[in-house]
Amino acid sequence: MEFRLSRHAEEEMTRRRIPRALVDSVLERPHQRLPQAGAKEILQSRVEAEDGRIYLVRAVVATDREPPLVITVYRTTKIGKYWRPE
Repeated sequence: MEFRLSRHAEEEMTRRRIPRALVDSVLERPHQRLPQAGAKEILQSRVEAEDGRIYLVRAVVATDREPPLVITVYRTTKIGKYWRPE
């Protein structure tokens, strides 16, 4: 699926040092998709960083556009806070 990145998402990826290839991977094959209010969805995946730590990479996506627009991207170690049991 094709996605478009907002300027804010691009700036945050740079500031947070999240590689584009990693974001593309999460967008193409997320481990979880969490519907949100207002035609938004969070796509998230657990990933192992170069330092061996496990992070949750989350992308907030506006699904009411074609192609869907990535609003922001971030990573967190607070996996338990955001991960939903399957």
